[in-house]
Amino acid sequence: MTAVLLGMLLPMSGCKGGWKAVVAKFHHRKAKSKPNTTDYADIVDQVVNSPQLTILKWADYSNFQPQVQQFYDDRNDELAWTRDGKPTEAATGLISLFADAAKKGLRPEDYDASRWPQRLQRIETIRKTHDTSDNADTVIAQFDVAITICAMRFLSDLHLGRVNPETLNFDIDVPGKRAAFDLPGLLNDQLVDAEDVPSIVATVEPGNPMYAATEKALAEYLLLAQEQDTDAGPRIALPSVAAPVSVGGYYPALQPLLVRLQLEGDSSTTQAPVMYDAGLSASVKHYQGRHGLTADGKLTQATIDSLNVPMDVRVQQLSDSLERWRWLPANFINPRVFVNLPEFIVRAYDPDHTLAFKMKVVDGEAEGNHDTPMFVRSMRYVVFRPYWNLPPSIIKKEIVPHLEKSGMGYLDAHGYELYKNDGTVVTGASIDDVEHLRYGIRQRPGPKNSLGLVKFLFPNEYDVYMHSTPELNLFNLTRRDKSHGCVRLQDAAQMAVWVLQGEGRG
Repeated sequence: MTAVLLGMLLPMSGCKGGWKAVVAKFHHRKAKSKPNTTDYADIVDQVVNSPQLTILKWADYSNFQPQVQQFYDDRNDELAWTRDGKPTEAATGLISLFADAAKKGLRPEDYDASRWPQRLQRIETIRKTHDTSDNADTVIAQFDVAITICAMRFLSDLHLGRVNPETLNFDIDVPGKRAAFDLPGLLNDQLVDAEDVPSIVATVEPGNPMYAATEKALAEYLLLAQEQDTDAGPRIALPSVAAPVSVGGYYPALQPLLVRLQLEGDSSTTQAPVMYDAGLSASVKHYQGRHGLTADGKLTQATIDSLNVPMDVRVQQLSDSLERWRWLPANFINPRVFVNLPEFIVRAYDPDHTLAFKMKVVDGEAEGNHDTPMFVRSMRYVVFRPYWNLPPSIIKKEIVPHLEKSGMGYLDAHGYELYKNDGTVVTGASIDDVEHLRYGIRQRPGPKNSLGLVKFLFPNEYDVYMHSTPELNLFNLTRRDKSHGCVRLQDAAQMAVWVLQGEGRG
């Protein structure tokens, strides 16, 4: 199977280290972290019993409150992130990650990045002055809970994504992935006493090499965006072209073009160009290949438009890509197939998670016409020489107009036949029968069949699958959103060999 892309009740005392220290004797300690002080336990308990923490930028943490309460219950309401009045190494490590959240495609202020220096200074002042006032105790308890809340938000965003894809009509089981993510256990068992916080945090991110490559690219583009924001930065507006410029042609902004190509590493040439020469063409071709443009080395208007996109827009695009990677299942037990719809590429991965192959695809026409839905399912069937059963929408919108123009003979001329619910072929029907869907229409198997010679089924309510196609010319296009929703494969035979390898052998 291949995966194609949820005791005792005592009255509360106001004194520090009072009743909570007694009740702790009756708690079953679940946390694996080193014990810490319970001197602030009563205040911690009061703080986490409210769904609001006013010192946070986003004060309402009600969606994480049950997990925060479990975190402190498992540790008997001990402080987690300070020892002897000082923030722990793990605490400062997390705060550093909050500040650098943009490098992971996240927003630092979602984790109070700008507020932590002042909080750290306040904790240090309390320690140095030996302040034991009730106000100081509240500051320490709130500091601890604030780190816990921000850490849970940060880890959740890294593991699950900031946005629930179901709100965007993406059929991905994020609730199941969320249910399996034990945030209190992760913090208590691994992070509270961690010496290498970044290494532990990295384990919650997708293990896909393409995710890692995107994250690496994001760090590079963040630097480029910073350069563009300076007065001396290379924010270049390249002029338009009336027609594609080939080698030997004229372009009025050769030097700015070279500087722009150097910015992303597409050209290492230092010599000022005097014409659109082979070197510039090769650099443009390299750029085009990286950005999904027709890689012919000609300076087209589409290439100019892409080169003129500001670096901060590229940063947002890369951040959005990381977000989409996080929506996908964390672990794939079986070999997996990823169809990257905007890239028009499918990648297949072997059981050891190495890339088996990639190929071009044609997917659904975008902009709300015949979009290919985004979902994750298991591939269960491979069908050779398939019939194509036309959906009612295609019959009404496309077949009926042809019949009205050319007559019923159009069906046989294009390999179609009418059939009853039991599969019996129908003859002598009328256009009215077709228009009112009294019979189904299917295209007979063969080399002219729209599904080609093989289709791959991963059962879903969208009636979408992968298949071969006789229209191989479509794979020469740069933008290949030309289907009614299904995914057409450039080399379906290669996919079939890979999917069926080992099948039927003992």
